[in-house]
Amino acid sequence: MIKITLPDGSVRSYEKDITPFEVAKDISEGFARNVISAKFNSTTIEITTPLTTDGSLTLYTFRDDAGKKAFWHSSAHVLAQALEELYPNVKLWVGPAIENGFYYDVDLEDGSISEKDFKAIENKMIEIARGKHDFKMRNVSKSEALSYYEGKNNYKVDLINNLEDGTISFCDHSTFTDLCRGGHIPNTGIIKAVKILSVAGAYYKGDENNKQLTRVYGISFPKQKELTEYLHLLEEAKKRDHRKLGKELELFTFSQRVGQGLPLWLPKGAALRERLENFLKAAQKKAGYEMVVTPHIGQKELYETSGHYAKYGEDSFQPITTPAEGEEFLLKPMNCPHHCEIYNSKPFSYKELPKRFAEFGTVYRYEQSGELHGLTRVRGFTQDDAHIFCTPEQLDSEFKEVIDLVLYVFGSLGFENFTAQVSLRDPENPEKYIGTDENWDKAEKAILNAAIDKGLDYVVETGEAAFYGPKLDFMVKDALGRQWQLGTIQVDYNLPERFDLTYKGSDNEMHRPVMIHRAPFGSLERFVAILLEHTGGNFPLWLMPEQAIIISISEKYEKYAEKVLNVLENHEIRALTDNRNETVGKKIREAEMQKFPFMIIVGEQEEKDETITVREHGGEDLGTITVEDFTKIVNDRVSKSLKTFK
Repeated sequence: MIKITLPDGSVRSYEKDITPFEVAKDISEGFARNVISAKFNSTTIEITTPLTTDGSLTLYTFRDDAGKKAFWHSSAHVLAQALEELYPNVKLWVGPAIENGFYYDVDLEDGSISEKDFKAIENKMIEIARGKHDFKMRNVSKSEALSYYEGKNNYKVDLINNLEDGTISFCDHSTFTDLCRGGHIPNTGIIKAVKILSVAGAYYKGDENNKQLTRVYGISFPKQKELTEYLHLLEEAKKRDHRKLGKELELFTFSQRVGQGLPLWLPKGAALRERLENFLKAAQKKAGYEMVVTPHIGQKELYETSGHYAKYGEDSFQPITTPAEGEEFLLKPMNCPHHCEIYNSKPFSYKELPKRFAEFGTVYRYEQSGELHGLTRVRGFTQDDAHIFCTPEQLDSEFKEVIDLVLYVFGSLGFENFTAQVSLRDPENPEKYIGTDENWDKAEKAILNAAIDKGLDYVVETGEAAFYGPKLDFMVKDALGRQWQLGTIQVDYNLPERFDLTYKGSDNEMHRPVMIHRAPFGSLERFVAILLEHTGGNFPLWLMPEQAIIISISEKYEKYAEKVLNVLENHEIRALTDNRNETVGKKIREAEMQKFPFMIIVGEQEEKDETITVREHGGEDLGTITVEDFTKIVNDRVSKSLKTFK
């Protein structure tokens, strides 16, 4: 007999070689019908895999992220088989599941795939799926694996050459075999709906010096209805694409002369950024933060000391050399080492802690050109970074106060649907992390306690910690139900060790401070992109570049329009006038497209009565009111949407 521990903590005894599917049936026949994947201890397995030892079992349906991953990974195998049958000379490389769907990178040699081919690929995939072919894993020796692919697929041979003998496995279904580590649904028949989304170029191994392969993107579902709903959301997402809205609203642009992944903020976008910065600065000032400024470069030695260069050196821009022998600088890839040096600039006692240093610091990382995407993936971005240096006794309260700050930011910007993710180290891969087990244990315990005490809806993700410490990430769902990681708080015992940070305790001995890293926005670029897509460009009223536009019926009323503008500006309402020689209808239509929250119409009657006629974005009329009444409406709405940070 073996003992199986379920996620709720209950333990059940079964005969050896029971499968996860049989465990699911023991729990509930109805539940078992929807189970498609499983995790035993820390390994993803098939639900037909015999269990031979005691362990922890988690069962997944398509509703679970891990279930989707298995479903889409299996669908990638079906895509690969379809491509082999449709394009006999194709050579496969890799085909993983991704956040939404899957892709497969292939070498078509002299062929190509375009949108006109998508339907044929989809039909072939559904034909294969209907065969209800089981996914079967088998272990093979390195020599067997090489023998299978040699002379047929140099990409798979290259992959196998980098694997250790005894760790290699194949997955078979139907007439198709692929090199694979596992994690599949039971059979192809569960795949009911498929859509090929796009094709793109992808360099072999991500290296621009290698051959460019064809990357085929797709998505699949267990029900046609779910695919229909997803495609509808995809259309909505296209309308809300931050690159499209950013251009229409004149917020930012890019220039090939400046360089890929380096955004240029236009006047309206720069003003929007400034409001976001001022909003957070005001809250940080109340919370006792001090603003600092650090340079855009630092000596390579700084990042070697922090450990960042060893972990992320390849993702940084190449070192900048100077005429001085051995002197090398890096474009700043992160702010924390600089803040450690600010802390080190003078001695501190326990009475002076915590020290909270904040900076809107611009950093630079070399992202591959194929990975760049609008503002969400750039090479230069500004983080709303802060680092708190505190005593171990202060850690709990400081961490909770940062949670309060993050929740304040979300509340003021309309992000109401979110969960917290406690990201812990992977105990099976200790080489990925720096620092002692003792410090990691303390840091992980502090985060879990804070999440519980603050009543957060949280999940635990093992293996997602930063290399220097565990973290609490906030996963936000936008208006289209997409999940984004926004805001992070990290506990770090390791950088204080590496930079020899100290403070004098009440015992007159020197002690190490604990370091908290935090960034509620994450990066301003990515945050603005997500906010644009979440709101469709209809930002909270307090954040809008202009809150009202004044439209005069004819040039005779331009002076009155200017008078109204002056009154609004005196009440700190951002507005402008539209005195162009165009029809009122056209001006209103364009104001709607520009997302102005309010359109103020002035003409003969308004000038005579000293009133304004107000129309809201979306078509609702507020009628004819006084300017003073309008200012009260705007300021009341701003105060309701902009929360008070205590």
